[in-house]
Amino acid sequence: MQRGSALNFRDFVDDLLARGDAIAIDAEVDARLEAAAITRRVYETGAPAPVFNRVAGAAPGYRLMGAPAGLSGRPGTAFGRVAAHLGLPADCGPRQIVDRLISGMRAEPLPPAVVASGPVKDNVLLGDQVDLERFGAPLLHAQDGGRYLGTYGMHVVQSPDGTWTSWSISRLMLRDGRSLVGPAMSAQHLGMIHRQWADLGKPTPWAFVLGAPPAAIAAAGMPLPERVDEDGYVGALTGTPVEVTKAELHGLMVPANAEIVLEGYIDPVETDLEGPMGEYHGYQFTEGTQQPIFHVEAVTHRDDPILPFCVAGMPAEENHTIWGTMISASALDLLRSAGLPVDFAWCSYEAATCWIVLSIDLDQLARQPVDEQELVTRVAEVLFNSHVGWLVPRVLLVANDVDITDIDQVVWAMATRYRPGASEHLFLDSPGIPLVPYLTKEDIRAGRGGKSVTSLLQPEQLSEGRTRGMPAEFRTSFPPEVQDRVVQRWQEYGFPAPTGNPGRKPTKSRSDHSGR
Repeated sequence: MQRGSALNFRDFVDDLLARGDAIAIDAEVDARLEAAAITRRVYETGAPAPVFNRVAGAAPGYRLMGAPAGLSGRPGTAFGRVAAHLGLPADCGPRQIVDRLISGMRAEPLPPAVVASGPVKDNVLLGDQVDLERFGAPLLHAQDGGRYLGTYGMHVVQSPDGTWTSWSISRLMLRDGRSLVGPAMSAQHLGMIHRQWADLGKPTPWAFVLGAPPAAIAAAGMPLPERVDEDGYVGALTGTPVEVTKAELHGLMVPANAEIVLEGYIDPVETDLEGPMGEYHGYQFTEGTQQPIFHVEAVTHRDDPILPFCVAGMPAEENHTIWGTMISASALDLLRSAGLPVDFAWCSYEAATCWIVLSIDLDQLARQPVDEQELVTRVAEVLFNSHVGWLVPRVLLVANDVDITDIDQVVWAMATRYRPGASEHLFLDSPGIPLVPYLTKEDIRAGRGGKSVTSLLQPEQLSEGRTRGMPAEFRTSFPPEVQDRVVQRWQEYGFPAPTGNPGRKPTKSRSDHSGR
């Protein structure tokens, strides 16, 4: 059996518990709202991820875990749970995480290793033995249309010709003890493969994995190109082929040490009402939509299984920390490959995956000046015609004298470098995800609209690679010897020892880009 936090969800949980970034809760907690309310408070306070060992509404021994990729309030380890998905140290930050993701994308895929069985086969339930109620699917928001079993799991489907296996993330609401309902949008890989089967008049063979290897969840959330198998990317990302075993019914391969696997089929015709649900963009709406039905004919699971879940809503939760980070890496790799002067990309968690900020390399602009409209148009052509660009409606261009992973600096750039009437460039004919809350009904029907690129680049940055003005802050407004003396005497003055940097984060020296 594979071990380690990136390839074994149980190890991932145990490692978080051992370092204090998860907490075991032995008091009985109700699956209806209480577990979700605790988890929402965890997101909003930076508390450890809760592991609920006694769940009212679940069978004895069946557990829940909230906030598996929430941000941590522990000093120096804000991104620790995200980093653990990739087997990285807890003190890694956005750039190290994105670099690891891109290195995996650039590496040769490692196909999964097929094994005869694994812990996911500890318990096998078939036909009438299947009862999805036993897992304690949580009610996440009081206004939701149902309980959601699948908010942190991945779908496994394969094209009818067997040439493409997709692992992807999309939510599932409990319909009854034997079925679920959830979206399979036509532009998503799940929806594409479902349509291929439906066009043949056949149900889509399907499996759903909960408590998957964390690196597999990361890969499933990565907007990789169509017809790319995510299972090989997990191997490239971790340096080790992920172990898979054959599921019970259709020959689909699933991670051998997953916590829970559901298996059955997606109905080619029948739909039912799904939602409403509190959404990743931070809003709760009042209407559900008709979505495909997922029939469950087999369940396998580990002993004492753990069902991970996300409580979608105001940032930051897993839709932002995992999905947004995967989008950042995919977009950066795409833009770099196109030769654009982008040295980093970041879906600001606070923006609820509704914008991506691109850091524009001033050194490259100094060597190769560019017209703003030309740069904006080229970025839009590359990004908005890609799968990753379909997911994010707004793009911000910011010079790399700003740390785009620091939302305070992005807001400062917005306030001081946005030129009303000139900075925003619209691309309203570009296709996009219909879940963006500001889209009109006409936009949603057309599958287009709401796309823009906002340039926060100064004219001098575009033409000379030079920033107009210098930030007036501790690191720039005082000689080094004064800075050193203040830092050394900080506690002598009577201040407590600093535990972090509450202000602007240190970035590369700005002197290279100021007054050149």
